[in-house]
Amino acid sequence: MMASRLLARSKEAHHGRFYLVTETVYQWFLDLYMRTLATVMKHRPTAVIVSLVVLVGTVFMFWTMPKGFLANDDIDFLRGRFEVAEGTSYDATVRYRKEIAAVIAADTNNVDAFMTRVNPGSGGISIRLKPKRQRKMSADQIAQAFRPRFAAIPGVRVFLSSPQPVSIGGISSSGQYQFTLQCPDLAVLYGNAPKLEARMRQIPLLQDVNSDLRLTNPEVDVNINRDRAAMLGISPQQIENALFSAYGSRQISSILAPNNQYDVILELLPEFQNEPEALRLLYLRSAGNGLVPLDALASIKPGTGPLTINHSGQLPSVTISFNLPPGIALSEAVKATEDAAKEILPSSIDTAFSGTAQAFKASQASLLLLLGISILVIYMILGILYESFIHPITILSGLPFAAFGALATLWLFKMDLALYGFVGIIMLLGVVKKNAIMMIDFALDSQRKDNTSALDAILHACRTRFRPIMMTTLAALFATLPIALGTGAGATSRRPLGLAVVGGLIFSQLITLYITPVFYTYFDSLQRWLGRLFKRGEDARTVSPIVSAGPGV
Repeated sequence: MMASRLLARSKEAHHGRFYLVTETVYQWFLDLYMRTLATVMKHRPTAVIVSLVVLVGTVFMFWTMPKGFLANDDIDFLRGRFEVAEGTSYDATVRYRKEIAAVIAADTNNVDAFMTRVNPGSGGISIRLKPKRQRKMSADQIAQAFRPRFAAIPGVRVFLSSPQPVSIGGISSSGQYQFTLQCPDLAVLYGNAPKLEARMRQIPLLQDVNSDLRLTNPEVDVNINRDRAAMLGISPQQIENALFSAYGSRQISSILAPNNQYDVILELLPEFQNEPEALRLLYLRSAGNGLVPLDALASIKPGTGPLTINHSGQLPSVTISFNLPPGIALSEAVKATEDAAKEILPSSIDTAFSGTAQAFKASQASLLLLLGISILVIYMILGILYESFIHPITILSGLPFAAFGALATLWLFKMDLALYGFVGIIMLLGVVKKNAIMMIDFALDSQRKDNTSALDAILHACRTRFRPIMMTTLAALFATLPIALGTGAGATSRRPLGLAVVGGLIFSQLITLYITPVFYTYFDSLQRWLGRLFKRGEDARTVSPIVSAGPGV
């Protein structure tokens, strides 16, 4: 509206040199387009064959292209976990932590600050990297560079990765992706889980394979002789209390000072806490007020067993976690894991991915459904607008070219078809179909008002609508280009979206300018043929039979 008020009328307009130069270039491209379009219209069957080849190629690329969920963003942060051998003491774990910290502190080119912490049998690592402009490697490359340095520390396994931008469920583990095994029979579960873990470590598509199953944790079985204990008047509760007082850090009192409060903790001296034989030195008081050694009431047997019995969905479970090496798509790792599980595990063990891997599998089906619904809604709206079942298909005929261009661009830049890339393809559908809408809307109007042929109408529409088609395409292209070229925070995960839109626009713009007129003429002929066919059927139904009457009737 403002343009109609502010711009000068054509007879009053005075164009400058820039306009004249650009208009000359535009006219040259328009003439070139119309000449080449005339050649394509003379070879319409060939254009249809090319379209079918592109459609088959689009389907093939979609099913074979590596797929991911969310790309790791370089947010100047790494997190990880280290695990020591089962039964390692707390003091030994602290010594491992110091060795790991020394390796991290030595990398002054990339590390800004870090923190390590110790848990029973394991520990956590948090590393804050220097800003991207101050280092030469990405966060994933730095994590890979730390692996051989950590591997040189004997007795400890370190898992380090760049966190994903969105954390989706799952359990706390050493890897970003989890594969959970469930079975009510512990013997079957614990017998097969290590086999699958060993098999997954041999798969080159997986990295940092680890599980939460700890079967060789040192333990001491204390089997109470209940008959003998009952004869001495000692209950099992007394034995449990004695063991807790010796090893459980029991608080028995508090010392109240003027400025503070101090807890009094009952426990054995450290030199008696490391040897199972020290249990034989524990005494309990009998009903007769005598002291009875623990080994006189119970058998003490050292052994090994699971550290914990994990559950998932109220069933015993084992979770195997893993990371992905650089350049490996999540879809490839998921398939390799499922194949290994089918090869090794019995049918009594149920398997399922959890966390991000589970969300990835669920998203594949939902995104395909979303794509189908989008195309169906577009078809319905266009059918209502044009009052036709045929010409909406003409408009949608350019969508395979857009999808092919998007997939080819992602493949060219060695990127997975991740969530953002799929969203870019869905966005692309709405941007690309406007080219065909501009042509077909003008052609239909020309046919109805001027009673021209389909071929003349679509050629006139292509010439008239060439300028707005190029304007809208370039506007969408330059609006999306910063996303495809972005280097700021979070650019890694968003770049597939920009590349999909830019690549799809460039490829589809070049092809649909020629293919849409071809399909328009074919579908217009089809619509007219169907109209004549239905009209003949209606005429045949409306003809009344003639009954002849004989003489005298």
